[in-house]
Amino acid sequence: MNPTVLTVTNRIRERSEDSRRTYLKQLGAMANRFKGVDRMGCANVAHSFAAMPTNDKLRVVTERAPNVAIITAYNDMLSAHAPFQGYPDLIKAEARKHGATAQVAGGVPAMCDGITQGMPGMELSLFSRDVIAMATAVGLSHDVFDATLMLGVCDKIVPGLLIGALHFGHLPTVFVPAGPMTTGLSNSEKSHMRVLAAEGKVGRQELLEAESKAYHGQGTCTFYGTANSNQMLLEAMGLHVPGTAFVNPGSEFRAELTREAVRSVLNITQSKTYTPIGRLVDEKCIINAMVALLATGGSTNHLIHWVAVARAAGIDINWDDFCTLSDVVPLIARVYPNGEADVNAFQEAGGPGYVIRELLDAGLMYEDVLTVRKGGIREYTAIPEMQDDMIIWNTTGVSKDDSVVRPVKDPFSSNGGIKVLRGNLGRSVIKISAVPSELHVIEAPARVFNSQEELLHAFSTGSLNSSAVCVVRWQGPKANGMPELHKLTPPLKALQSKGYDVALVTDGRMSGASGKIPAAIHVSPEAAAGGPLAKVRDGDLIRLDALTGRLEVLVNADEWDSRELVEMPKELREANGIGMGRELFAGMRSNALTAEEGGCTWL
Repeated sequence: MNPTVLTVTNRIRERSEDSRRTYLKQLGAMANRFKGVDRMGCANVAHSFAAMPTNDKLRVVTERAPNVAIITAYNDMLSAHAPFQGYPDLIKAEARKHGATAQVAGGVPAMCDGITQGMPGMELSLFSRDVIAMATAVGLSHDVFDATLMLGVCDKIVPGLLIGALHFGHLPTVFVPAGPMTTGLSNSEKSHMRVLAAEGKVGRQELLEAESKAYHGQGTCTFYGTANSNQMLLEAMGLHVPGTAFVNPGSEFRAELTREAVRSVLNITQSKTYTPIGRLVDEKCIINAMVALLATGGSTNHLIHWVAVARAAGIDINWDDFCTLSDVVPLIARVYPNGEADVNAFQEAGGPGYVIRELLDAGLMYEDVLTVRKGGIREYTAIPEMQDDMIIWNTTGVSKDDSVVRPVKDPFSSNGGIKVLRGNLGRSVIKISAVPSELHVIEAPARVFNSQEELLHAFSTGSLNSSAVCVVRWQGPKANGMPELHKLTPPLKALQSKGYDVALVTDGRMSGASGKIPAAIHVSPEAAAGGPLAKVRDGDLIRLDALTGRLEVLVNADEWDSRELVEMPKELREANGIGMGRELFAGMRSNALTAEEGGCTWL
């Protein structure tokens, strides 16, 4: 194993010793109970299975057959989750073939940042993760299940399902994806059209036509954002059927992979090597996910979400762990926005199997980990395909396109591109894997905005035509739920194309959509919690230095220390809490931990 990976693992293990021990003790107590039908009163049992077909009821009540819970994020509003509509019937039929039963234990909400981007609903986005975790817990709280299948794909849905599942860590659990939509208009063409629209060179009709060609059918969006990063991480954690992440929806192959997920979870319940998810997700498993994220240039949202996921399993990770790993984990995949390829091209070039094989062989991922399969994590280096009505897994060979995936010995970059920035503006993270090296250091006067709308207005009126570090504050969890600020990317790119030095500093989220714009995001503590962004004034010189890991306002120390924190404007504070259901989330905003602590509302 790489010595740095070992060092980070050991410090996580030491840091987490007490919390992990407590978690495993609780897990053991739950796992050692009698089956649900034997623990419960007759009325409870009758209620639990009243809606079941008679034969299924006989199996689960009389024959003590395994009963699988289905937690589904299905809705037909979202392209990524629409394919799940028919999954429950398919799963139930497959379970019956193997003498088991299955029930839809509950549904969880699934919202799309692409729909709510720049809209009031986006302020519910981060907290929807914890709502999903709670909805998962409600579904499983009926406590009559021997295993779980989790149906979900997108940004907050997978982390929420994982957090919920880990609070029922005594249950074997397999995640079931739906796959990406087929390739439409390329991501680079779509992005270019957005910049043209921001510059006023094309109108709404042309922009809508381009967007509709990019987002055109069922499946996840084809860029490597949070949703598709989720799928890569689940593969690296051994929580999928191997190689299922990026198979397009709608085919018999996709359906057979879903049946294989049923067979896999039943194999665990009936195996001598019983592997509930709470034991599977240990320190090494979390490290494998972190390494896979860095090696593929995945979403920075996971520097929030996987901190929360780890905490749910009693494991304490932080941004310094990501940063230390990033120094030794090479970037071996380029998928938009870190390259031109989409996830379909990534899959064709070798996909998760190629990446995991390279990282295992280089000693950057742990091989001695549990997975939902008997073959262990090495099984995830193979590529599945249909042959004679059955699935076979083929050995991953060389990269089929070295502009998309490369070996560890010949990477796109020697590091994973995640940096922690520290300084008198707080702690933040920056993703530099897509940022040209000449833009890794930006020093320019601050332009301070209290909302993304203020910045967009300044751009549209021409008052932002200069080099600037744009500070967008009051965007953290406590202020307004920490929305993503993707609508800022086109105007900032437009300014950059005019030759201005531009950067973004914010306590909000940006994910990978900042592209070539240097963006110090997730600034903690946030302005609404008394963070130093509340001191910054227009004209203050700010230096963002990704080489040295510094984020500083270049103001005399005595003056800076004596400055008072400005308060969040009253009208903004009131507006952030009213309408679109935001009133219901007031408690979450109040209780939210910092971004570095996972933005959790349940601790």
